[in-house]
Amino acid sequence: MRDDGAVHLMIDGLDAIALATLAGVPRVALCDLVSSTMDEANDLAEQDAPSGTVVIAERQSDGRGRFGRRWSSEPGMGLWMTLLEREVEPSGLDVLSLRVGLAIAPVLDRFVDAGVQVSIKWPNDLLVNRRKLAGVLIEARWRESTLEWVTIGIGVNLIVPLDQPAATALVEGTRRSDLFRAIVAPVRAACAASGQLTQAELLEFSARDAASNQLLAEPTVGRARGITSTGALLVETSMETVQCRRGSLVFASEDA
Repeated sequence: MRDDGAVHLMIDGLDAIALATLAGVPRVALCDLVSSTMDEANDLAEQDAPSGTVVIAERQSDGRGRFGRRWSSEPGMGLWMTLLEREVEPSGLDVLSLRVGLAIAPVLDRFVDAGVQVSIKWPNDLLVNRRKLAGVLIEARWRESTLEWVTIGIGVNLIVPLDQPAATALVEGTRRSDLFRAIVAPVRAACAASGQLTQAELLEFSARDAASNQLLAEPTVGRARGITSTGALLVETSMETVQCRRGSLVFASEDA
């Protein structure tokens, strides 16, 4: 159900207008059930929704991650949202997923158990103790050689889904409105950045790298050795160190 005024949806007692004011964005579309917040945001973009528009859903019937993987998104279980941005520098698009992850990680640190640091699993997952807490999905729409808009999908678990035993969640009692407010500004700043990852960003990734020096089965067999400024995963094989730009990171059965 789209936010069309027929049903007054709220999050933590806040309606769409209050949430937009809280986060400093031009519009929030609160939805009950959508196929995915990404689809809804793309539809709104085609209707000339302004940059900074955010779609938040109670439920997604077809929430997705990379390669079409399903993201469990039931009512009250997490924050399911997509941000629409029109002013994204194309030179930063290849590293945007990592840059958004780097922006979100310190925010999520404030919502997990004390002393626990959120780690980043290349290229788009955020983990706690190797269990998935959140995911990022980036989609770009082009008209010939012109980048028209980018949608940034973010899903964060507040409660561990029963069908995802390898997942984890934020501390009990976390309010979605507080999480939403904390996430939006850093993500928008990440979208405004241009070019390759900076040295500071590479250092931050290294400090949060979930795969640092770990043995991998995919995207190629070897030992993880960090990332490059262009976002490629470095894997040391028996022959050489290779750069992987596609695929998913899968840990080998034995730990390093």
